[in-house]
Amino acid sequence: MPALALADALTARGARVSFVGTGRGLETELVPQAGYELDLANLRGLERRLSPQFFLFLWSLVKGGIDCFRILRRRRPDVVVGGGGYVSWAPVFTAWLLGTPRLITELDSHMGLANRALAPLATRVALSFAIPGRDGGKYFLAGRPLSRELLEATAEAGRRKFGLRDDRQVVLVTGGSLGARSLNLACVEAFGVPSLPFQLVQVSGRRDYEMVRQALHERGADPENYHLLDYTVDLPLATAAADLVVGRSGASVLEVAALGKPALLVPYPYATADHQLKNAEWMAAADAAEIVLDSELSGTLLKQKVEELLGDRERLAAMAGASAGLGRRDGGEIIADEIFALAGR
Repeated sequence: MPALALADALTARGARVSFVGTGRGLETELVPQAGYELDLANLRGLERRLSPQFFLFLWSLVKGGIDCFRILRRRRPDVVVGGGGYVSWAPVFTAWLLGTPRLITELDSHMGLANRALAPLATRVALSFAIPGRDGGKYFLAGRPLSRELLEATAEAGRRKFGLRDDRQVVLVTGGSLGARSLNLACVEAFGVPSLPFQLVQVSGRRDYEMVRQALHERGADPENYHLLDYTVDLPLATAAADLVVGRSGASVLEVAALGKPALLVPYPYATADHQLKNAEWMAAADAAEIVLDSELSGTLLKQKVEELLGDRERLAAMAGASAGLGRRDGGEIIADEIFALAGR
């Protein structure tokens, strides 16, 4: 979580950090595990159609705002930071009412609905990508806050962690925490064979894991070189171990670039404002990635693309160098500098 990476950068410099969450997301596990206090507020995302959920959203506008007002009056923060998404709106809006400095972070190449609404109220806005019309003034380009685990990840440590040999190339296929159905199916079709010439680590997501596992079993997939995982907290190590990363192109492309990895990107076709395609084009424009559209994805095409890239080691090395040139590893420190400046103000 970028928010936890930013929190670590702040606490390393003496700040005291606490979080606001809903009690329904991963923050209920991850935030306490990381050693931070978590306050809960009744917050819900915007429901765009008339339904019972829409009335729950309206109620959350009132109750969530009251909850956040009480939390901020009790915590008395020097700065309130919004991490994007619907959870940010009430804490940042309440901070504006109370006159507390406010910084919001945008992780994608497109400003989300919550951040577009909050930007006029924010004191500073940290961007991960350059966004046309959002530069100068309160806006600044920082990159993505990166976890210590990612910044310290090495290929050697990654190969040890996942039991990978040093004498074969490694391909990582991942579709994010939930997985990507089209990518999972194409991967099984392309590489679910008795003998693979490289090592494959596929993070399928928990939703598709059993389906993928059964399909690989039926195909007699290579048990030594095809490593299937439903989920891993050690994705930074898996990425560091890879010679090629195949995946979606959310804000995680910034992590791929920070580790200097070449990529084959399949943008999620229904992302808001098609921002995943924009993210992929950002890497492709620097010759750090190739793009395959989801509508064109197949096992045959995936196999062809991966084999072409792995077979051209000179090009793969050039892509890795281009990726490293794009990667920023100091996003957390840059944003922390701004937060301390706001606190001083």
